[in-house]
Amino acid sequence: MDIEVLGALSVRKNGLSIAPTAPKPRQVLALLALHSDQVVPLATLAEELWDDAPPRSARTTVQTYVMQLRELIGEALARHDGERRTAKDVLVTLPGGYRLETGGDGEDAEGTADFREFERRATAGHRAMDAGDHTGAARLLREALALWTGSALTGVHQGTRLRTEAERLEEARLAALDRRIEADLLLGRHRELLSELTVLVSRHPMHEALHGQFMLALHRSGRRSEALDAYQRLRATLVAQAGLEPSAALGRLQMAILAARPGSPVPDGAPVTERLVARAS
Repeated sequence: MDIEVLGALSVRKNGLSIAPTAPKPRQVLALLALHSDQVVPLATLAEELWDDAPPRSARTTVQTYVMQLRELIGEALARHDGERRTAKDVLVTLPGGYRLETGGDGEDAEGTADFREFERRATAGHRAMDAGDHTGAARLLREALALWTGSALTGVHQGTRLRTEAERLEEARLAALDRRIEADLLLGRHRELLSELTVLVSRHPMHEALHGQFMLALHRSGRRSEALDAYQRLRATLVAQAGLEPSAALGRLQMAILAARPGSPVPDGAPVTERLVARAS
């Protein structure tokens, strides 16, 4: 079984889609896919579908959605001559809930899940970064980010549970992006980053780490005044929308750029913006 959630939802068995078009069965499949090979309690599915106000028929309705999913799974299983499992073996009923099994006996016995592959590569990239392997970190994090084709769970109505999962994935994506850009800056790729960072700071107008990276890339590219302008735009946005000043670390980066000299050394493991202060030049 191949599962994709880092963009539009896609769940395929034997190359055939088992994703329904109806919104609520699609929600059920998305939640089962995100917790594939694990039991998803009926209460969790009910919360996703109806928040805190499930109807009296919630159990029966969820069972109906499961039956619809099994029909699609059955069609996909019938496509493979050597398949010995039934739809109930793939979407298993267990005490208190359901489990979507991704294993099998056919060509897709291993299966794929893009969100798990992203997490594996991103974790390896973070470890490489911590070990000082900036080239390896940039490569691994770039590979992880390439698995994304859009916002998580595009085209799926999101209740409480799916919204939380989508936000968690998006935060992990942003963290990987932050470290990848940091690695590229350490490798001297500041000019190549400018167009990407221009888009990112526009998309995330209150994200201080991205603005710090943008300021440093501009400064190293000989665009000092634009780097200082980027700081002032961020400050104006933070003050207007949150009543906050930029962090002390970002202020020190601004001062380092104003002075056109490296800032004071900072300890390893400090936040990315703080580390960039020491590398301004």
